[in-house]
Amino acid sequence: MNSTKKSPQRLKFGLISKTHGTWKDDLLSGLTVSMALVPEAIAFSFAAGVPPLVGLWAAVFMGFVTSSFGGRPGMISGATGAIAVVVGKAVVYGEAQGEGLGLQYLFAVIMLAGTIQVLFGLLKLGRYVRLVPYPVMMGFVNGLAIVILLAQFGSFKGPDSDWLDREQLVVMGGLVVATMLIIQFFPKLTKAVPSTLVAIVTIGIFNYLVSETKTVSDVLFEGTGSGVLSGSFPLPHLPTGIFWDADSIKIIFGTAFTVAMVGIIESLMTLQLIDDLTETRGSGNRECIAQGGANFLSGLFGGMGGCAMIGQSLINIKSGGRGRTSGITAAVSLAFFIMVGGSVIGQIPVAALVGVMFMVVIGTFEWSTFKAFGRMQHSEILVIIAVTLITVFLHNLALAVFVGVVLSALVFAWKSAQHVRLYPKTLDDGSKVYNLQGLLYFGSVREFSERLSPTEDPDDVIIDFKDSKVCDFSSLEMLSSVTERYKKAGKKLRLRHLSPECQRLLKDAGSLVVIEVADDDPSYRLARV
Repeated sequence: MNSTKKSPQRLKFGLISKTHGTWKDDLLSGLTVSMALVPEAIAFSFAAGVPPLVGLWAAVFMGFVTSSFGGRPGMISGATGAIAVVVGKAVVYGEAQGEGLGLQYLFAVIMLAGTIQVLFGLLKLGRYVRLVPYPVMMGFVNGLAIVILLAQFGSFKGPDSDWLDREQLVVMGGLVVATMLIIQFFPKLTKAVPSTLVAIVTIGIFNYLVSETKTVSDVLFEGTGSGVLSGSFPLPHLPTGIFWDADSIKIIFGTAFTVAMVGIIESLMTLQLIDDLTETRGSGNRECIAQGGANFLSGLFGGMGGCAMIGQSLINIKSGGRGRTSGITAAVSLAFFIMVGGSVIGQIPVAALVGVMFMVVIGTFEWSTFKAFGRMQHSEILVIIAVTLITVFLHNLALAVFVGVVLSALVFAWKSAQHVRLYPKTLDDGSKVYNLQGLLYFGSVREFSERLSPTEDPDDVIIDFKDSKVCDFSSLEMLSSVTERYKKAGKKLRLRHLSPECQRLLKDAGSLVVIEVADDDPSYRLARV
């Protein structure tokens, strides 16, 4: 018996029950993750067009709630680029309705999105996300990476939306490149400290002593001359000042649904990845409910919402974090850091955040797509390109995934329809038997029907379904139609080896089909939604 595998600890103390990993590994990993959350949360806040604290508090609430109640211990949630890109539309629309209303529209969207996610989980729909085809996911992440990339170029512009002068562009570009190089190569020296945090601190010190490019405070308090980033704990409040006209309702509900679907897709895909790494299995439906509750509370307490984070989840798992304590530690540590270090956060250079986002883009983009183009079928390449383009130009990730799934389903239906085979055989008595092979369903009924020729067939025709299966009601309707064609041609058509349910449904519909009943009839049932 293998004695190297230790039994998991189980200490029951409410939310901090230990069933995976060790306390030490979870605590140390959680502290590491909390530091890695800061720069990305701030960067995603700028991508959404909201103050940094909105993204930071979102990371706190998302991380704490999902780690405590979610379906995947060890997975980290927080403010993400996918959500930031989507909610930015609501923020812009809200600001157009009145100064300061952008955040109110954002909070309404996030709270509604959370409600949708909870319903999604309660209805146990989480398992269907696992059915998303791989080409759709490739197009999804590629489009997301491009959208995040394009959103960063606004940081190279001034208050008047004009590009910075040449000297400022060179300095800022140099700091961006330096940030990226530190993130890439620092782990080769040591992995004890997150390279993202090292890059932020290094570039921040250099910017303070030498270059003095714009910082988070400069952007946050632009036009006011000065300001301090306050990190007090937020109080709950419902969105106010929203104009509930037709346009606002369309923006809020449409954006909320997109946020909900994007969050669920990213979270469940991340959950599946962590499942593979840890050789355990999480609960997708439970994760949907936790993500929804976290988003609702995030909006209620002034956060921008979010979902599972692939990068931080991998950092946690590779650092030894396996239990809920790791995510809870990360969230609590981040909250403490925000409340005592607000002034420090305000000194972070924008160039460093852009560099972090560029690295996120590089890590998000599925570079294997270019290699896959030479091996994939043309239909799969079409799906990848369609999903990518919809994501980039419409900024609607949920629509992109939906279109990709529909295209993939249509391609599958078209291809499978080609596999329906009819093998005719003339018997000694002059009758003709068609042996059918393949699945008979809405995608193949036309192909099947066109291969039958009542005018050329003999007076007695049999269709044998022994090696096939009738899958849906479209098939039954087609069988009735084929029977009518043979009747008009003065021929007799008999069906053999149909399941009892098919026989009953055809009779209940008043069909004139002649059905042969035998002891070896199959017993399958038609597919139902």
